[in-house]
Amino acid sequence: MTRQLRLNAFLMSTGHHEASWRLEESDPRSNTDVAHFVRLAQTAERGLMDSVFFADSPALFGEVGRRPAGTLEPTVLLTAMGAATSRIGLIATASTSYNDPFNLARRFASLDHVSGGRAGWNIVTTATLEAARNFGLDELPAHADRYRRAREFVEVATKLWDSWEDDAVLADKDAGAWGDTEKVHPIEHVGQHFRVHGALNLPRSPQGRPVLVQAGSSEDGRDFAAQYAEAIFTAQQTLEDAQEFYADIKARAATFGRDPEKLLVLPGIVPAIGSTEAEARALEEELDRLILPEYARRQLARTLRVAPERLQLDEQLPDDLPAEDQIEGAKSRYTLIVTLARREGLTVRELIGRLGGGRGHRTFSGTPEQVADAIEHWFTSGAADGFNVMPPALPSGLEAFVDHVVPILQARGLFRTEYTGSTLRDHYGLDRPDSQYVTPLEETA
Repeated sequence: MTRQLRLNAFLMSTGHHEASWRLEESDPRSNTDVAHFVRLAQTAERGLMDSVFFADSPALFGEVGRRPAGTLEPTVLLTAMGAATSRIGLIATASTSYNDPFNLARRFASLDHVSGGRAGWNIVTTATLEAARNFGLDELPAHADRYRRAREFVEVATKLWDSWEDDAVLADKDAGAWGDTEKVHPIEHVGQHFRVHGALNLPRSPQGRPVLVQAGSSEDGRDFAAQYAEAIFTAQQTLEDAQEFYADIKARAATFGRDPEKLLVLPGIVPAIGSTEAEARALEEELDRLILPEYARRQLARTLRVAPERLQLDEQLPDDLPAEDQIEGAKSRYTLIVTLARREGLTVRELIGRLGGGRGHRTFSGTPEQVADAIEHWFTSGAADGFNVMPPALPSGLEAFVDHVVPILQARGLFRTEYTGSTLRDHYGLDRPDSQYVTPLEETA
């Protein structure tokens, strides 16, 4: 079978461009409008996309003066979206730093049950001091410490999802036996960060376990993804960088005894689509014109760990920025931004414009054919298994992608023309995992 693209719709209120809420078409209150997100999910499903995806953080997202900042809790929102759709996957971000494994495992298993097997968990360690302070901490936990906790967290969550064997529910009315107690397993986990008795108070879900997704490209993030993730959301600016990341993460997966083909690499792309190149450029230019530079400069200063006054809008970045090993926050995004600015000699104002559309993800403008060409080139050049599509403006950007780019990819034989399965694992071509508590048949023979 010909290798097929995986395409997710990464949704964010009025769009990924920070000034999209100022467009005439936009509803600046859509960030809390469930009907808005339901319509977007239905559009993505009409385009046969693999999933809809939400980022999230347990802290206020940016400055309220800058863009729509309030966000609904994603598993709650995806439950509503799942009820209005039937096939498209539902991926939510949740932090391992500011949750407990039992509650989170139950929440995602519930979403998987409610949706008929369409749930995915985007695993993040959360890299902001603001989030730490919301949970009684004075400082951001060290990068390595966050990843150590994340590893144990995922192991506990996996044990909980596996704690019911698939045939534990008997529902035998005649015998008066609802379940088989021998097939429900307390996990009895005792570790450095967690002590969890278990079992989960919910039978095994349709996918066995929700699909595990990870977003992080630092050294710790790459190792974590290679060991646990089934899909990786990443940010890469150039084909060469994307190819390096792709080859590296696949090789690391093999060192953990995994099939590299079962680990999907999905970079983010922010395409401004127009019927002509001029129309696409005009949309991109209008969005960039609506950016408020002072808000954006303060945000960039926080990311770079410098005082805002050190970032002069019409000058390049200072030469004496902190070294990467001094950054305890989002290491990979810090490196990407600094590398982009240095490589292209961008002024702070120009860098703000580049980041305004996708916060470090690849942004470009073009016709549907040009967007399809860019996607195909990376897909066939060992740089990606698919993409996290991040429309700069919503709903128009998603509609343009579904109505004009998807048909081109289908005509080229790169993307499905119908759903052939009902779960997110089906869409991604991933196996349904067995429970780790099932005794192999050869051991019982």
